[in-house]
Order: sequence, then structure tokens, then C-alpha cells
Amino acid sequence: MKVYFQGFGCNWLIKRKIKKLFLSALDEVPIEFKGFSANVTLNSEEEMQSLNKQFKDKPVPTDVLSFPAFDFNKGNNFNYKEMAKEIDKDDGLISLGDIAICKKLAKEQAKTLNHSFKREICFLALHGFLHLLGYEHSSKKKETEMNFLAESILNSHKVKRN
Repeated sequence: MKVYFQGFGCNWLIKRKIKKLFLSALDEVPIEFKGFSANVTLNSEEEMQSLNKQFKDKPVPTDVLSFPAFDFNKGNNFNYKEMAKEIDKDDGLISLGDIAICKKLAKEQAKTLNHSFKREICFLALHGFLHLLGYEHSSKKKETEMNFLAESILNSHKVKRN
């Protein structure tokens, strides 16, 4: 698993933690192949508003957006033949998609929720990654399941609330 970061500067501790969280999330899905990549970008509030308007038709900023490369159903329906066609010639990996995070909203939410910026960024990145794997929160049941999995992974990596 390779994670490409943009806008994170030299904050290697957060980047390393996010990569470990993604690897743990991959362990939760029924797939043997682990040769994936994902892109994670920290964006301004204006950039997130523009992305949200363009892709979700909502003219407001949001904390995280995911752009899956494949249409999985909660980690199922991995079509290896189709995925193999998407192997990147440069790194030999299959990109699962892109995750955009709003830095300003992450800071505000961390303060509101009384936990660290690191934890909020890790939560948002993991939440976005679970969307890339096909998890969703279109119903209360699915939202509870997705949030439980995210919290379980965060706790297993000791990403503390404070």
C-alpha cells in the first residue's frame, strides 16, 4: 500500500499513522491483493467548497470527500480482471481513488470535539478510505457500522481523542 500525500508538508508522523490505518482497513476486506495506492490531499475551505459543488452539487465546504476509482460494496465485488487493467505503469499499483480533506474544518472539528488535530485528520482520512473500499453511511445502520469500524481501527492504533 502506497499513500501519496499532498498539502501535508513534512508532517511525517501523521502521514505514517494514516498509512498504518489504511493497511488495517484493508485487512478488514476480503481481498488477498494489497498492491493499492490512494491519494490524500489537505485542501483549503474554498477548494473543498468548489469540489463539493462540482461533484455533490452542494455549494458549501465539507470536511472530507472521497472519489473512489471502483464501485465496491463494503469491500466486496473485487473484480480482479477489471482492476488489473488499472495498474499504474509507474508504481505497479492500483489506485483506489482520492481523498480530499479540509484542513480548516478539521481544525475546527478537533477543537469542538475536544481532541487533537492529528486525531481528526486521521479519522477523516480513514473515513474517506473506507468509502474507497465501498463502505457508506446512507442509512443509520450503515453509518453506525462504518463509524464503529473506523473507531475500532483508530483505537487499535492508539490514536487517542486527547
